Amino acid sequence: MMQTYGLFFLVAFAIGGVAWVFLYPILSGERKTERRMSSVARSGPVARPTRGAQKPRREQIEGTLKELEERQKKAKRAPLSVRLEQAGLKWSKRQFIIISVALGLVTFVIAVPAGTGLVPALAFAFAAGFGLPSWLLKFLKKRREARFLDALPDAVDVIVRGIKAGLPLLDSLKLIAAESPEPIRTEFRSVIETQTIGIPLGEACLKLYERIPVPEANFFGIVVSIQQRAGGNLSEALGNLSRVLRDRKKMKAKIKAMSQEAKASAAIIGSLPIVVLGLVYFTSPAYIELLWTAQLGRIMIACCLIWMFIGIMVMRKMINFDF
Repeated sequence: MMQTYGLFFLVAFAIGGVAWVFLYPILSGERKTERRMSSVARSGPVARPTRGAQKPRREQIEGTLKELEERQKKAKRAPLSVRLEQAGLKWSKRQFIIISVALGLVTFVIAVPAGTGLVPALAFAFAAGFGLPSWLLKFLKKRREARFLDALPDAVDVIVRGIKAGLPLLDSLKLIAAESPEPIRTEFRSVIETQTIGIPLGEACLKLYERIPVPEANFFGIVVSIQQRAGGNLSEALGNLSRVLRDRKKMKAKIKAMSQEAKASAAIIGSLPIVVLGLVYFTSPAYIELLWTAQLGRIMIACCLIWMFIGIMVMRKMINFDF
């Protein structure tokens, strides 16, 4: 009876911890407050209405930005084919699904003879067939985006110098598509190919954000689109964009350097139970084997894994900064 009560208490405590981490921001109204503060921060000065006059250039730009923002809000999660393209993989949807199913089946076939049991084998197969490919896609996507962001300021500078030398914007983009490293070369080549089938150059540059969903690519598309619609000095606008991109790059590197101590502490705290478990197993195997040979030990390991997962997620949220 005491074991039943103890198990009930541990399960209830674990469920309460998960609910507190994920449901507390919703129930407490923190997210609503953050959305309200962000909407207030985005609000710009209200211009006085003018009668019988054309809209000034500032209002045209604000209208264009509002239209682009509404379009991005309506955008749904990218399909699998687009996510494969964002990760830089040449696989088709069918190949990706076949590889995922094969990974799950191989893991299940290996786990069942190993004596893990049917339910753990199914869990390992699900993790290998669904979790591992999704994690791989996210990892490759982030790595490709990092390479794109490293080379984008230099590419924008080349475009600025080309425009100042008298080259049209399209010729400057062709120069980037021919001389820049990957993935800048592929993405700007896609922009040129999109423009050649009849889509305006501003719309073609806006589609860059669909393949590389980072704010910097969105900035570039917005600058070109606004210049195509409202006119203006494109070289000056792109020069300002280049400075903004480099400042964001410096800020990101500074944040990464300042958060390394917290990340190292989180890695040490997260790996400490596993290290202690290994050391105790090598020194006193009979003492620690009760955790996976006895029923109560298995329950304790399961609860500890849940608590460790909650703690790692909380630490991850605390040390990851966005700007």
